[in-house]
Amino acid sequence: MNLANSTFFGYKRENGRIGVRNHVVILPVDDLSNAAAQAVENNVKGTIALPHPYGRLQFGADLDLHFRTLIGTGSNPNVAAVVVICIEETWAKKVADAIRATGKPVAHFGIELHGDHDTIMRASRAAKEFVQWASELRREERPLKDLWVSTKCGESDTTSGCGANPTVGNAFDKLYPHGVTLLFGETTELTGGEHLVAARCRNDAVRKKFQFMFDRYQQLVERHKTSDLMDSQPTKGNIAGGLTTIEEKALGNIQKIGRKCIVDGVLDKAEVPEGPGLWFMDSSSAAAEMVTLCAAAGFTAHLFPTGQCNVIGNPILPVIKLSANPRTVRTMSEHIDVDVSGLLRKELTPDQAGDRLLDCMFRTANGRLTCAEALGHREFVLTRLYESA
Repeated sequence: MNLANSTFFGYKRENGRIGVRNHVVILPVDDLSNAAAQAVENNVKGTIALPHPYGRLQFGADLDLHFRTLIGTGSNPNVAAVVVICIEETWAKKVADAIRATGKPVAHFGIELHGDHDTIMRASRAAKEFVQWASELRREERPLKDLWVSTKCGESDTTSGCGANPTVGNAFDKLYPHGVTLLFGETTELTGGEHLVAARCRNDAVRKKFQFMFDRYQQLVERHKTSDLMDSQPTKGNIAGGLTTIEEKALGNIQKIGRKCIVDGVLDKAEVPEGPGLWFMDSSSAAAEMVTLCAAAGFTAHLFPTGQCNVIGNPILPVIKLSANPRTVRTMSEHIDVDVSGLLRKELTPDQAGDRLLDCMFRTANGRLTCAEALGHREFVLTRLYESA
């Protein structure tokens, strides 16, 4: 596939970023605000609430990450406008002001001294205005470099490392020369292959930062493990799928960054890249957590290779699932956007598989719903660093 003149149709936001969806988000800052946010979603069709269980008595780096994730989510180009709700108005304003800096419409409401009924009424009025405003926005043709693409794998098996993950790598190799911003992560699932990623870092500074992030996560695991590397790596599903060690899993995981891409930079959780290229984000390997962090970092399309089929979706980031496992494609076809099982039967070349994935990516960017979107998968899971105060 020649991508030299490739374009897609997206929504240009006030800060110049380009989205491929046009969501109006009702964003609760804390768990106490979930009910009000979901009530607004029920009142105003075309909105989407993002309930979650956190936000009270967090502190330090954990609280910073909480705010960074929520602000990043609201700032994502796939979001047209945001209504922020919190029990405390000061926190609602803090999140709203940061999102408002992108130029998009934002309203915020505190529940204290108002109660749920009044807050829901006022927030619903704002949401209704935002939905009508967003409904008049139109897509425009944009160059490929305006698309930000992230990746993560899940429910991996032997077909992941042999088929689906290399397909993403093939697609990344084709996107990278055209200035597309790309992201990968899953820090613990690089274990045993981290030296291969370090060798791909652009310079010593990037390599040093990558090694710091990797070592930091390993130290966390070492402090809390009870038996082997960790009780969940590889998972029982990975083992059932033929992966016996974390090293095998890592070597398959690394296939997603292709053969030609260079790691241009390293990010902490939910941080936004400073420019195009391939970025590594320190992140959990839990599917919903990492995809949520990708959305918070500003990515607008996500490639998700899977072996035995993780059914993950995300409220604002379209998740394109591909599989090379013939049984998965046969038994869980409603979850698979791209079938690359022909790779294992030698009916499909790696280039053809990569092109098939890119074709689906463009169709998704232009508005086609992914399987996860059509099925209503809206997994929004925040990453926690430690216990609350």
